[in-house]
Formats: sequence, C-alpha cells, structure tokens
Amino acid sequence: MSAASSPRPGSTDPNKRGPPWYALRGGDGTSTPPAYASDPKYKKYTQQVEKCLNSFESVHEWADFISFLKQLLKTLQSYQQFKEIPRKLVVAKRLSQCLNPALPNGVHQRALDVYSHVFAVLGSEGLQRDLALWSSGLFPFFEYASTAVKPTVLNLFDTHYLPLQSGLRPIMKSFILALLPGLEEETGEYFDKVLALLDRLAGTISQSFFFQNIWLVMLTTPPARGTALTYLSRRLPPFKPDEGKLGACQVSCSELEVDGDAYRHHTNSLEDDDLLVRRAALDILLQSLRIDGVAVKKAQDDDRAILMRAATSVVLRRDLALNRRLYAWLLGPSESTQAQIEYYKILSLQQDEMLNPSPDYSQSRPFKIFISLLDKYEIGLPLTEVLVYDAFKCLQQLLQSGQDAGDDLSMTGSTLYEAVEPHALWSRLLSAMLADLKPGQCNREGCAMVKYLLQSFHSHDEEIETIHLPIVFNAITGILTVSIDISYISEVLPTYYGQAFNWNDSSSFPAASDALSLLPEILKRIPHGALKSRPALSTQAQALEAEMDAVVFAYKFYGIKSDTPPVGTKRSAAPFAIAMEDLVSLTFSSATALLKGDEDVTLSRSRRDVLLLSSSILDALASRLDDEVDGQLIVSWDPDAWLSTMFECLEQRNVAFVTVDRFITVAIKLHQKAQLQPSFDLDKRSYITPMVRVLLKYLRPSFSAYHMRAVNLIWALERLSKHPHVEAVISQSLSVRRTSELQDACEAFGVLWRLTEDIALPGVHLKVPMMTVLETLRSDDPKLRRIGETWMRCSLKSYLRVLDPILFDLLDPTIRYIPSTTELRGKQLQGFSYERPFDQRYVNYLLETLLSVAKFGGQGFSKVARSTPISRSIYSGLLQRLQSVNAAFPEATYMDVIVSQLLMRFLQSEPKQPLLPTMQPFHIVSQNLAVDLLQPLVARGDVDLITLQSLESAVVQKLYFCVHTGRLDLQNKLLHLLHSVISSSISGSEGRSHATASQLERATDGISPQDGPPMTKKETHAVHPLLVQTLVDGISVPGNRSLLQHWLDFIMMTVPLFRETLKAVVTPLSDCVCRQLRLALTEILDVSSSGPRSDDVVSYTTDADFLMLLTALERLTLLSMTRIGGEEPQEDDQQMDKNVQESGGLLGYVSGVFSSDGPSGATDDSAVTKSSDYRCLHNAVRVLYGMWDKLVVAPDSDWGSQEESLSLIYSRARTRAKRVLEHLFRAHSTEVLEAVVDCWHDQAITRPESAETSSAYDLVDVLTASAQNAVHMLCESISCRTPGLSERTRKTVVFPDLLDMTLFEFLEQYMKRLEGPLALQVWNRFLQLVKDLLLTLRDFRPQAFAALKCFTVLADKVTQTTALDDRRLRKDLQETYGKLLDICVMSGRSVESGSWIRRSQREALTTNGRDSPTPTLREMKVDEKNASSTSLPLPDGGKSAYAGDVAQQVNSYVASDALPSLRKFLVDSDKILAACNQIVYNIVNPALKGKARPLDLEDDIVAIIREMTRISVAVKAWRTPVVESLNDNRCFNSTAEAGEKWMPMVKSLFDTDKTALPELLGKITTVPSANIFTNREYEMLLRSLNLRRLSYVILSAEKNHFLAQLPSIQEKLVDTLRNVSAPIVQSEVYLCVRVLLCRLSPHNLSSFWPVILTEMYRIFEQILENIPGDGSEELGLILSACKLLDLLLVLQTEEFQIHQWIFITDTVDAVYRPDDWFPEALLDRLAEVVGALPATESIAPRSAAQAHTPSVPTKPMRRPLLHSLRQIDSIRDLVPFFSTASISSYESVYHSGGVVDWQAVEKGLLEDLFEGR
Repeated sequence: MSAASSPRPGSTDPNKRGPPWYALRGGDGTSTPPAYASDPKYKKYTQQVEKCLNSFESVHEWADFISFLKQLLKTLQSYQQFKEIPRKLVVAKRLSQCLNPALPNGVHQRALDVYSHVFAVLGSEGLQRDLALWSSGLFPFFEYASTAVKPTVLNLFDTHYLPLQSGLRPIMKSFILALLPGLEEETGEYFDKVLALLDRLAGTISQSFFFQNIWLVMLTTPPARGTALTYLSRRLPPFKPDEGKLGACQVSCSELEVDGDAYRHHTNSLEDDDLLVRRAALDILLQSLRIDGVAVKKAQDDDRAILMRAATSVVLRRDLALNRRLYAWLLGPSESTQAQIEYYKILSLQQDEMLNPSPDYSQSRPFKIFISLLDKYEIGLPLTEVLVYDAFKCLQQLLQSGQDAGDDLSMTGSTLYEAVEPHALWSRLLSAMLADLKPGQCNREGCAMVKYLLQSFHSHDEEIETIHLPIVFNAITGILTVSIDISYISEVLPTYYGQAFNWNDSSSFPAASDALSLLPEILKRIPHGALKSRPALSTQAQALEAEMDAVVFAYKFYGIKSDTPPVGTKRSAAPFAIAMEDLVSLTFSSATALLKGDEDVTLSRSRRDVLLLSSSILDALASRLDDEVDGQLIVSWDPDAWLSTMFECLEQRNVAFVTVDRFITVAIKLHQKAQLQPSFDLDKRSYITPMVRVLLKYLRPSFSAYHMRAVNLIWALERLSKHPHVEAVISQSLSVRRTSELQDACEAFGVLWRLTEDIALPGVHLKVPMMTVLETLRSDDPKLRRIGETWMRCSLKSYLRVLDPILFDLLDPTIRYIPSTTELRGKQLQGFSYERPFDQRYVNYLLETLLSVAKFGGQGFSKVARSTPISRSIYSGLLQRLQSVNAAFPEATYMDVIVSQLLMRFLQSEPKQPLLPTMQPFHIVSQNLAVDLLQPLVARGDVDLITLQSLESAVVQKLYFCVHTGRLDLQNKLLHLLHSVISSSISGSEGRSHATASQLERATDGISPQDGPPMTKKETHAVHPLLVQTLVDGISVPGNRSLLQHWLDFIMMTVPLFRETLKAVVTPLSDCVCRQLRLALTEILDVSSSGPRSDDVVSYTTDADFLMLLTALERLTLLSMTRIGGEEPQEDDQQMDKNVQESGGLLGYVSGVFSSDGPSGATDDSAVTKSSDYRCLHNAVRVLYGMWDKLVVAPDSDWGSQEESLSLIYSRARTRAKRVLEHLFRAHSTEVLEAVVDCWHDQAITRPESAETSSAYDLVDVLTASAQNAVHMLCESISCRTPGLSERTRKTVVFPDLLDMTLFEFLEQYMKRLEGPLALQVWNRFLQLVKDLLLTLRDFRPQAFAALKCFTVLADKVTQTTALDDRRLRKDLQETYGKLLDICVMSGRSVESGSWIRRSQREALTTNGRDSPTPTLREMKVDEKNASSTSLPLPDGGKSAYAGDVAQQVNSYVASDALPSLRKFLVDSDKILAACNQIVYNIVNPALKGKARPLDLEDDIVAIIREMTRISVAVKAWRTPVVESLNDNRCFNSTAEAGEKWMPMVKSLFDTDKTALPELLGKITTVPSANIFTNREYEMLLRSLNLRRLSYVILSAEKNHFLAQLPSIQEKLVDTLRNVSAPIVQSEVYLCVRVLLCRLSPHNLSSFWPVILTEMYRIFEQILENIPGDGSEELGLILSACKLLDLLLVLQTEEFQIHQWIFITDTVDAVYRPDDWFPEALLDRLAEVVGALPATESIAPRSAAQAHTPSVPTKPMRRPLLHSLRQIDSIRDLVPFFSTASISSYESVYHSGGVVDWQAVEKGLLEDLFEGR
C-alpha cells in the first residue's frame, strides 16, 4: 500500500467560501496593501516599524532583546486601527529569533506578548492568511518552552488557532507535532490541558483525518512516537472481535485505508530503538488491534504481513516484558495451553514473518526470530511443523548463492538446527524424503536437503544419531526394497505409490540414486552399536512393535499420516539385520536387472549406478558387523544365489572397476563371518576364478589407473585362500595359444608382478605363471620371445625374485654326486660323478630358464648376483635347503652359489658308467647350457670397417622400416646388432676404446676433457644420415611404447660414442625426449583432472615411462654440454676485454645510451653459437620445471579408484625430475638457475596470478644450498646484463633472451618469501649490487626502478629484525634507499629533458619508425632479438611485467609502496622531508603545471599526494601544491570525480593548518571594494568562488568536524544574504547550507532556521508576484533554493518537519485531495501559477526531458528529485518539481522507510560544486 487517503467530509459551497486565503496576503511583507497605499498614517506606521527592526542589528545581549521587543510592541500598539502588520516577513523572522531556546524566559515572554498582540490585530482571517509566517516560530518553540511560558503558548493556540477550524487542515500535522511534547510526563502540570487541546483539534476537521496525521507523525518522526502512543492509549477505543474501527460495527472503505497507516505506524514503533516505545506499541496491539478483530481480518494482506513482521521482531531484544506482551497477542486471551495452540494455528500462524520475509532486513533476521520463538512451546511446536523444512531450504539457497557476508547465516543455520525439536524436524524431513520416492515426482529435493543439513549444520547430537538417523536409515532402505517387489506394491500400496518402481524405466532411477547416495552420509553419523535395537513406541503400539516393518515403524514413530499406510512383511526387529536384508536384496535385484543386457545405454548406466551405490552401503555395513551384533545375525538370504548372480554380473562389460572393487571387498569382509547366518566360504575354485579373472582384466595397460587396487585385491584373495587357486587361475590365463591373448595376459601378470612387494614372495606363490613367462624368453617364436623380454624389462623389478625359486629347485637334495678322478693319457682330471639318476629334464628346463634370464640380464643380472649375499634372501625355504646340502659358505653371494655350486658342478660332473646310456643325452644339454652361462659373449672386432659401414646402413634402414610399419619383433635384435656394429666401427677407427670411455665418463659428470690426458685426433666416424631420424621416430611413434626402454637404452649406450659429431645427434634426440615427456605429463594431468567417475579412465602412462625418459634426458643434456665445456674460454675473455676497451674512454658512458637499437659489443658470433648449444639444457630445464610444477598431489584431490596409481606416478616422477635437476645444477649452476627464472617468467605471463605462489621459489631453494647462494647467483646474472656493471664481471651472458628486468622481478618475488634472519644473510650481497648500480647511474634507467622495488622488499624484512639497531646497517639502508628513490622519481623529468643525449636517442628512435621520445615497453619488443639485453633502456614488453610508460609505473609504485615505507626506512624527519620534496618537485609539480582543470590529475599523482598527507613531517612538502590547486580560480572546472579524490587532501590541509579556515572565511567579504577600477561582476565571481571553496572544505570533512567554527561560518552566510544581492553569490549560500545539512547534526542548526525559512519564503513569494523571464539571472538562485528545499524534504529532519507544510502539502491531501481543496503550500501554488504559463517551442522539449526526474525513486531509498538538474533556462523547467514535490515526499515516507540515499545526495553536491562535465 502506498499513501492512505482521508474521508472527504462535506463542506460549505466553495462559491460562498470566498477567495482562497493566500489571495489576501500582503505579498512578501514588504509591499503595502492596496487598501492602505494612500494612507499617510500607514506610511508613518511602516516607517516606525522599519526603524524598530533596524535596531535589531545592534542587539548584543539578552537585555537588548527585551528592549527591542518592548519598542516593537509599543509601535504596534500605537496603530491598532490598522488590521495589518507592515514588514511582516521581517517581523516574523525577528520574533522567531527571539524564541531561540538559548535565550532567557523574559525574552520569550516578551516575544509571546508581541505574538498575542499581532494575532489580536490580525484576527482569524488575517492569521489564516499569514499562517506560515507566524507559525514557523511558535510551533517548534513549545517543546523547549519553560514552565513559566508554556501556559501562554497553550493559550495562544487555544485562543487564536483553534477557532480557525477547517483552516487548520494544511497545518494539522505540524500542529500535532508542536503539541505532542506536552504529553511526555503523564503527571505533568499541563498534560491534561494538552490532551484536551488535541481532542479539540481532532474535532476541527474529522477524527479520521486527525488519526491519519497521528499515524504520519509516528511514521516520520521517531522522537514523537512515545507521546503519540501515550495519546492513542487514552483515546483509541478497544476493538472487540466483531468490531472494526473507533467502536463502530460498520467499517467503511476509507477507514480501512486508514488502517494501512496504522499498520505502518506500528511497524516503525515496534522496531523503534526505545524499549518503552516498543512496549507501548504492543499495548496498543493488545488493546485495539487483536488478531481476531475485524480490523486485522479485513486489512490487506500486505498490511497484515507488515504488522506481524514488526511484532515478531521484538523477540530479538530478549526482553521479558516485550515477549510477554507479544505472546499474549499471538496466543489469545485463553489460559488453556491447547486453546492457545489452536488460536495460534488458526489466526496467527498464517501471518508469521517466516512465511512473508521482507527484503528490507538482513537475511538472517527471520531465522533468528524463528529461533527465539521456539522458546515458547505453544508457538514453537506448530511453527516448527509448518516452517522448519522451508526455513532450511531457504537457508540453503541463500548460502549457495554466496550472499552471506561473513558467517552470519552459517552460524544462524547451526543454531536453528540445534534449537529445533529433533522429533518434529526429522518427521518433516522423512516426509519429504518419502515424497521424493513417489513415482512421477518431478521436484525431488528431500534427500538433497537432508544431505545438506548433515554436511553443513550437523554436529554431535546423541538423540539424533542414536534414535532418528537409524529409523530414517531403515525406512529408506525399506521403501527402496519394497519398491522393487512389484507384486507387493500392486496389492498393498496402490494408493501410496501408484505404479511400482520399474527397472525398465530410466525415469524411476534418479530418486533411488538420490536416496542411496544419502544413506552413506547417514550411516557415517550413526555411532557403532546404535543399530542393535529400535527405540520404544507408545504403550498401545508396543505390542505390535516386534512385528512391524521398518517403514511402518517409522510412520508410527513420527505420527506420519497416510491414506494407505505401508504394511510390511519383515519380522526382524534389529535395525542392523533389516538393513542387511534390504541391501542384499537391493544388490541382488540391481545385478539381476543389469544382466538383462538392454541396449538402452542410459538405462544400463542407471542400473549400474544403483548397483554401485548399494554395494558401497553394504560394504560400510559389513565393516560394522562386529560392533552391531552381539550373538548371531540371522539374515534371510541365499548366499550361493547372491554370489552366483554377482559373479555373473561382474563379468559383464558394462560393469566398471569401482563396482568390482566394492563387491570383492564386501565378499572378503563377509567371508567365514561366524556371526552371520547363513554364512559362506569364498575358498572355492568356483568363487575365486571369476573374481581373479575380472581383476586380471583390469591389469591391462589401458587401465593403469586401477592397477594398484586390483593387485591389492588379488593378494587379498591369495591370503584368504588355503589352496593355490589364484596361482592356478593366473597360470590358466597364461596358457592361451593366441599371441595377442598371451600378450595381454603377460602384461596383466607383469603389472601384478611389478606392483607386488618382495615380502609377499611372488616368485614362490606365483612360481608356475612366472616360469610360464620365462619360457617365452627362449621360444623360437619371435613374438613370444618379444613378449617375454618385454615382461622382463618392464615388470621384473628384481632378479632375486626369479633366482630364489630356481635355486631352490636346482639345489634339490636328490641330485647327488661324489668327487671322482678321471685319467686321460696320463693326466688326472678332477671331477664329480652322479651316484643315481634324477629328473634331468626338469633340471635342464631350469637351466635353460636361468640361461635365458642371464642372457637377458647381462651386466645387470651379474651385478645383482655378484653383490647380494644369499643369506639376505627372504625365502626361508631356500636358506634351509642351502644348509641341508652345505652349498653355501659365510657371505657367499648368489653368483658364488650359481657358479661354484651349480654351473661348475654340472660342467665337471659325469654320470657313472652304468648310468651313461640313460643320462648322457640330457647331460650334454646340461653342459651346453652351463657353458653358455659361463662363457660371456664378447665382440671380437673381426669385421672390417667397410663391411661394418655397409651393415650399419642396412640395419639403420631396416630399423626405420620396422618403426614405420609397426613391426616390433625385430627391433630389439636390430638395436643390439646396431650397437655392436657402431662400437666395433668406432673402436676400429680410434684404436683406443678404453681411453675414450673413461674420458666420456668424466665429461658426462661435468668435467672438461681438457682436464684429462691429451687426445690425439683420430679419423671421425660419420653418422649415418638416416640414423638420427630413425632414433627420433623410434621414441615418438605411439606403437613403439612397449619398446621405449629398448630404444632409450640403445641411445644412452650408443650416442656417447659419437665424439666429434655429438651435437648433430644429441640436439634432436634431446628435443624428442622433451617432447615425449611433455606428452606423458599432459596425459597424466588429464587423467588426474577427470576425478572419480563411473566410467573407466583410459591412460597408458606409468611411473616407469617417466623414469625411463628422465634418465635419458639427464644423460643427453649432460652430453650436450660437453662441447661447451670443451670451448676455449680465453678467446672469449680476450674478445670481452677488447670490447671493454673500445667502449671506454671519454665517451664510454655514452655507449649505454646509443646502443639501445644495436647489438652489444659483448655479443659476438661465439656467444651466439654458445647460446645455441645451451638450448638443449634450456629445453630440458623447461620440461623438468613443468613436472616439478604440475606433479603435486593437491590436498583436496578426489581420484577415486585411480588414487593409488596416480599418487605413485606423481611421487616417483617428481622425485626423479628433482634429482635430474640437482645433477644438472651441480654441473652447470648459473645456466640452470637462469633457465628456471625464464620458465617462471613465461608462467607469470600466461598466468599472472601465479607469480607470487609459483613453485619456482621452492625449486630454487631445493637446488641452492641457501638463500644467500641463490641471491648471489641472481645478482651475478643481473650484473653481467646491466649497462655499466657488465664490464666489471668476467661472466658472459648465457641466455641473451633473459633480461635483467626479469631477473629483478624474480629476485623481488623471491625475497618476499624470505624470513627476517634469511633476509639479513642476503642483505650485504644485494646492497653491494645496488651500490654498484648507483655508481653507474647518472640518469634514470628502469634498472633503478627494479632495484628500488627489490630493495624495498628486503629492507622491509630487515627492519622487522633487531639488526636495525646496528648504526652502520641503518645508515646504509637510509642512504641507499634515499638515492634510489631520488633517481626513480626523476623518471618523469628524464623523459622531458632536453639534453643532447636524450635528443640523440629521440633521433635514433625516430629513424626506427618511432615518434615517441619515451618508447613504451611493447614498442621495444620489435628489436629484442637483435639487441642485447644489457643495453636496453627499457625492458621488453613480452618479457617483463611492466605495461605502459615507466614513469607512470614509478608514480604508482611511489604512491603504493615507497611513501608508506618512508617513515619505516628513513627515520630521520629531515630525510623524510627531503625525499618528499624531491617527489613533489619531480612528480607532483610537473603534473600540476599548466592544467586547465587543476584537480583533474592522474590517479597516481593524486595517490602520491594522499599518501604524503598521512606523513606528519611532510606538511611543508605537500601543503604548497594543495593550497595552490584549491586557490586556483579554475579549481571548480574539474570533474566531480576528481573533486571526490581530493577531499582527503583538503581535509588534511585544514586539519594541519588551523589558520586556513579563518583565512578562507576572511576572503568571504560582503563589503564592496573601494577600488573604482574593480570589475563588479568579477568581484561577485570571486566571492562566489570563495563561498564554493568553503562548501568544498566543509564537505571534505567528517560530520560535525567544523562544529566549533559553525558560528563564524553562520555569521558569514547571514551577512552575505543580507548585504549581497547578486544571485550568483546567494546561490552559493544555499549550496553551502546544503553542505552544512549533510555535515552537521540537525539540532546544531536550530538558530539558523528563521533566516533560512524567511529567505526561502521570500524567494518563492517573489516568483508568485513576479515570474522571472526566460534566461533571467534569477533562475540560478531559484534552482539553488529549490535544491535546498529538495534536500530538506529528503532528509526529513525533525526540525524541518514542523515547517515543511509551508512549502508542500504534508498530509494525506497530497494524494487524495478533498473536493473543495485549494493549493495552500508554496510549491503547490507555484505549480498552478507557473504551470498555467504558455509554453514556448524552445522550452517545451526541455520540460519534457526533465519530466522524468521528479518521480518516486525505484529503489527503496529517498533521494533528491532534482538530482540530475544542473541548470534551467526557464521557470517552466521546474514545473515537474513543483507539481510532484508534495506527493513524492508523502509517498517516500512509505516506500523508503526513512532510509536516505546518502551516496546520491553527496554525489549531487559534488556535481553542483564542480562543473567539469
């Protein structure tokens, strides 16, 4: 509802009423009425009054006031024959001033005597005509009148005002406001008299109109609410339930409209800060506005909502008296609890605040009210039943929308959750969840809500966790299980469920999935043991409790009503048993449905999700079995049928691994559980086989994410079983005939083997499949052999695993032999002879296997066997057998046993003669095998070089062919052959293979070959043209992934042999390995980002891939640096010295300036070649840095089943990358560090937000021994790049692309991370760099700015330690910081410098096509590749964090960092002032120079001045520019935004300089200049500017800041109004008054009101008498006065409300005008008069354009109507304001709730002050 209306009482005929009273006025009080125009006595009368009024100017003390009033009264009494008061406007103003509360009672009494005489002279008609003049002083005075004069005031009101009757209509509200203070004290002397006066006033117009104004007063004037309620409590009659208003049974429409005001009145009164006001308002509710009354029932819904919202809010005050009254109003008069609850449910509940929340209050307010109302049981119980679910739903929406500022809503939600009665809460939540599970339910939110509550608000609550959660858990599982039994539903629950849950309908699944996903959250919060028994029901239901189904029990427990309540068939009363049965049934049904194999993918996925969720819950229940069951748990299920169905389901293609994982885990947990009846035993081949078969499927390469989990499950089954079922199943999988199937089986077994720990003895427990795989190593089928070799290379992990079982069998005690001697041709041969036959076939089989392993293992096999003592074997059976046959001596190694005890024995032994025929054939085979094992294969070098070259060519070409045709079988053999060929070729050409190998070994460790013995130059072996390409393709082709290790081994063994042609081979191979590492990293990151999902993730990359590639990269990178290590450094040094000499001499410093576009002398051809050699290292560091940065396991990562594999890959790959980096850093420290910085810089460009949190800093800490070393190396790198410093260091630039500015940036960020003690360690090194830099700087360079930023960071750390007490350190810090700052603030000056150096640079830049004398950073990018970084005056735009002009960046940094740090670094006041002076001289003054708009400066300059004003000792530096800017006559040409930015500085100026304000006030002169040559218009302009400066200064301060100076300001403004008539000056006075209204408390301006009201009254009266023409200079003054009135209407101060009726209609007549209404307020009259003027063509469009301005604001805040109006050309432009001011003001009372849009008000003031629009 907007404004209310008033009844329209009948009145006399308007024609008989005569002209409106304002038509009888005497104008503004200065003109003579026409009747007395020619009367000489009246002229004399007027002269006497003017003379008396002039004497008021000399009043100085209160006695003078009395003299003035005596004289005035005497003068008026002398001419009583005239019924008019001359100069009445001024007379009324002086009388108002005499009623100032600060004056004594005597003055007041004399003034009231004058009023009494004036009223007697004027009579009722004259008083009504000039009501505005005389009431403006009397009405506000009554509140402050003393006891002695109050009777006089009341007598005046009673005698002169009340007889006016209907003439009081326009001033009704103000009159009530004036009288209400008399009701403050009920025992007061004048209480009854004021009460009677108000009663008589109510009868002057009508009761309803009077009460409307009472409501309006209470709505708009908070201080008057208490007294208004006092009046209402005595005069508002009590309403009975069947009565409407004022005791009448019939309620008219107009009276109902009045009720709208009443509700808003109560809204504001009930929310008043005064406790007594709230209490009185509640008493009114109980007395006259009962909920069951007709008045409330027939009110509009919005009004009832407003009333209830305000009433319930009183509980937030926690006051017992307030709460008692509220509860009495809400619950009715009955004493019975049940009757009160019924009364509340029927009448109060529908109006509750929670049902109608208001957007005007904080979002948590309704919830806090809800919580408070819960304290009252009669209210809390029905309120909870209706609202609790919606309340939490609303809370969820608010929190998820991110509107919660702070934790207010979260804390409120937690409090509400704890305060609500749990039984009522969970009854409502269970109903919502059951509704979700109804078929066809579209809006499912119950399950989601319960999950949200548990996750967000639930903390430990014993009642909820032990009673309600178990009941809800059983009820949901019961409903889901019942939903599956179609026949049960169709017979028992046709009305509740409608149609049954349909496995063939995909729309049936979302609700079930929501419920199943909720169950783990519930189960997680049920304590162990809480599912043993149910809670007790009521006594009448206890008999049936044991037989109740879980769903029926929940219905009974919570009292949920249903037309057809479910009837269950389950008889178990234990909640845990019920849950087990339900979930077993659910998993069985979902698996059965999944086996149907429908083609619908969505349906199949839904069934699979249900199976997964139910299996997960069953898993959780199985884990709690021991805690929940004391004896036996009897479950009605068939374990065999359940297992067989689940096994059959697991073998389906559409079942994902996570489901397999859950089922096998559950089966293992339930295996042989004695408590579970019936139980089952998994140790059967028929059970183990399907599970192992499925798990082996997930050990294939495409499922690398699940390898670890699958391996763990297989070993769990192995430990569970007492028989070798697992070994048998794996062996069966390896016995297939097809090669592809065998390859898959071997890969799966390889993953199992590789991921199994040694302690599990895989070789013993899985011996049969291991031997099956090893057989393939000697197979004639190359495919089988390739499969076996791949398995060995990728999966073996340790040769000891294979050796233990083989040696165990070979040391069989049944193989017996004795020493024997054989004589041949006289020679005695020692040997052994077999005593008896043994299984030679098996022994040969074992030897062949050992041979194949040894052949394959080579040196690796030998090293392990040679270095490992056999006593360390973890296979106890082998150690026992060794002891039994005495085959081992102490510390014997595996190699000792194999060679001495096995192979040599087999070689030396012979069968006895009788056994020879049967044992000989197999014995020969055994010896051959033994010789093959003992005889190493050595390359003899018998092939000549020419044939070797031909063979090399053929092999390379064949390899190339195999790579690109995908033939894997030949590649391994060919690679071995190629290696032998190349080795033989190079050894043949050099002849010194051993020397070469030793030198290469030293070179790869970072030692230059020059450190070793001198080498004689030999014939170079040429690299085959196709070799490099073949190698690159062999690594890159995806089909070669399984052979990647072979290729990398070949590269690492062969490439070091190419000594002279190393670069041609290493560079492309290094690039290729880097590329493969990037691809592997990308793949593993993609898998990581996907998170857990129901589909399987395909990924091929493993930890082994990373380790292989990283090892190759490390070797290749070190090889690439051998050539650089072999360069002749002396040539570089000589060249550098030469360049230094060339750039020295007299003009040496000029080179740094002229070389910005040409290559530096330090960059010659050798440096370019060397930088290209470093490219391999740079690329390698980039890849390694990427792995270091990306392969970090996030703490919040949720990878699901692939977590174990991903964590393994992440940790191993990152650790290996770290080791490689450390190795490279030890060999080439500076180069690696600079490459890391370059990587960091590229990362910062692509992701600027990561610049401060980059992992590069941690990497630098890992690589360097200390922060001191890191900073030292960075400083060295900066020195060799910085002009002037590069000559001092003998280091050359390794990476020309890396700029010194980039190094500075990294150093700055790195030092930000240092703690105080570490900062002290690096202080001296960085200080030395800065000092060296300062020595070379004669002008500003960007390096100085970068050094300043770094120095500021480091100095800030150092100043926080006790080291600052060191005088020397403090002196260095202050001097260095001061010098750096001085150079940097010259950045702007250096650009404008006219020296010949800068001119030359301009010419150089112009020749390159640039026009700007200061090239921006992005412009420099063009020449970056050709110019050395050591000579750039500005850094490159693509390689630096700078953007835009360097001078602007310096200014910004000075404002944000340098100035705030000044006081900390430069403790001495003189140094701080000197630094500030430099900043002002170099930055601020040039920016201010020549500005047409002095305040429109760049943001950086303004920020500098603002920061400087916060430094107390810098006043002398910043005061001058601020004063000059403010005193500039063009100051207010600036924009309003600029003026707002300068406000803090202006405030600081007047705070620090106490003489500034008096000086400014002194400039505001009202006396005309005596100089006859002065231009009067210019003089007035200066006066107006000074007044505007005063307004700006006051606006810049806080509220009441200039309260002490208010008398001086007020005196200047009054003098200006009195003595200066120029409109331009007076307009500024009104603007200043507007500012004062915003910057001073309203009561401080009370003495100012008579002057302001009089002047505004005079201006508007003059418009009525003499309308100004278009373009008149008076229009500006009128607009300024209108804006002041507009602001007063917006602020609605208590002091102005009593006067506002003069200007606008402030009663209901503003909206609903009576039939005989005439405009009486000034603006309404102006609207009629000005609106009747004819519109001109030029003016009409402007009026139309401005028509939209004066309208009710769309937002619920009051803001000025003339906010956007800056200038008017005609008085018609103000017609929209005149015509709508009254109604807009009245409407805003209801729309805004008293809220003022201060932002719009102050913005309007600034825009009026500043004209730069």
